Amino acid sequence: MTTSAAPTGPRAAEVLDELRALRAADLPTHGGRTLAYVYDSGLAEADALGREALAMFSSANGLDPTAFPSIQRMENDLVGRAATLLHAPRGAVGVVTSGGTESILLAVLAAREAAPHVASPSMLLPASAHAAFRKAAEYLGVRAVVVDVDPVTLRADPAAMAEAADGSTILVVASAPSYAHGVVDPVAALAELALDLGARCHVDACIGGWVLPHLDDVPPWDLAVDGVTSISVDLHKYAYTPKGVSVLLHRDAGLRRGHLFASADWPGYTMLNTTTQSTRSGGPVAAAWAVTRFVGDEGYARLARETHRATLEVARAVGDLDGLRVVAPPGSTLLALATDDTCDVFTVADEMLARGWFVQPQMTFRDLPPTLHLTFSAATAAAVPEVVDALRGSVAAARAAGPVRLDPSLAGMLAHLDPATLDDAGFAGLLAAAGLAGDDGGVALPARMAPVNALLDASPPALREALLLGVLDRLSRPTRPGPSTGGPR
Repeated sequence: MTTSAAPTGPRAAEVLDELRALRAADLPTHGGRTLAYVYDSGLAEADALGREALAMFSSANGLDPTAFPSIQRMENDLVGRAATLLHAPRGAVGVVTSGGTESILLAVLAAREAAPHVASPSMLLPASAHAAFRKAAEYLGVRAVVVDVDPVTLRADPAAMAEAADGSTILVVASAPSYAHGVVDPVAALAELALDLGARCHVDACIGGWVLPHLDDVPPWDLAVDGVTSISVDLHKYAYTPKGVSVLLHRDAGLRRGHLFASADWPGYTMLNTTTQSTRSGGPVAAAWAVTRFVGDEGYARLARETHRATLEVARAVGDLDGLRVVAPPGSTLLALATDDTCDVFTVADEMLARGWFVQPQMTFRDLPPTLHLTFSAATAAAVPEVVDALRGSVAAARAAGPVRLDPSLAGMLAHLDPATLDDAGFAGLLAAAGLAGDDGGVALPARMAPVNALLDASPPALREALLLGVLDRLSRPTRPGPSTGGPR
């Protein structure tokens, strides 16, 4: 195998400097201070190994396993490792995908394709299920029947879900854990419900699947549970591999059949796909293969336990902070926090960022208040006192400032906005009124996001979606470069 030489020369150095300047504006991906979106093992050697493998196989294409058998071999190894970890029976199969959303889409697709006799198929979702299931519903035409969770534990309510089931139910969903609140659903009861309905049961363990096997006193939640037909686990989360790699496991090969794709009725090659993708870089697969082999089972057990212990320590410390509370006892390595009426989570998030910590605001949902989401990783475990000190200072500053107030004129505008008829001109007017209008019709986001988040929080979900899609549209506009001066020198 040949690899490209390292870039040299003044033009390459110039481009690399531009990349470094762009990267400097991003949140840090290492150091354990970004408590969402990224996962840091704190193992520099594992990171270096992952980068090397990523580069080595970046040009290999997983589209054809006969052309690049190395990719298929590594995929099979990763699926086998996940199957062992998640107690899959003999005969279980799986696929490697680009991430949790693709794994979830494929699980829903396989369930739909296995039930052609159901004219209008539906799936039962706890209200806490990941939004990727809503995307699957929209993309695949499988109706999402959303059921409120238990108001105390925030876990799925099997009795309420059973009551919402009917002859159209083809899939029952459980989370291990739920992203928003970090609690593990009663998987055994939900799988039993699926068996009673003759439906499938998918466990979304994208965020917990590489952690929960190493923790004590976790109720049954994986493929050891009779009735669980598929499970997803992301390796780019707590297996600490470069993005994006997830594994979708099925209890047997027949359950996978519905999302395999073949097309020979055209003049080109016969297209064969196990996922939604055709061309797939071998880089992420090779990186995941290398990192998981390097860290090993004992290494992952140690990382999981250290991270879980840190999560519990922060949760206990929050109990001593005035103005802040834990929403639900953490089931793994995620923590959700709420404030009392002396301050708001959006200001706390801004204050945390000012202290060098990124935490993720979550909006009001039905009867649940807005919360702060914290994803802990192994690199954060040694910094628990720093996290607690930052929370203490941030809450104190937020209480001194008082809860953020929505401008009455903006509140009035929101009350008269219909998301179904919100056009570009109406959105532009709202941006201007909120002081968020940028140059050339763009968006100018402020350094402190609490007022913007308060505006979004005051909006019903459908309007919030329309507003954020408008922001995304304006952020996603092409830049027009001047005449190129590129080319090798």
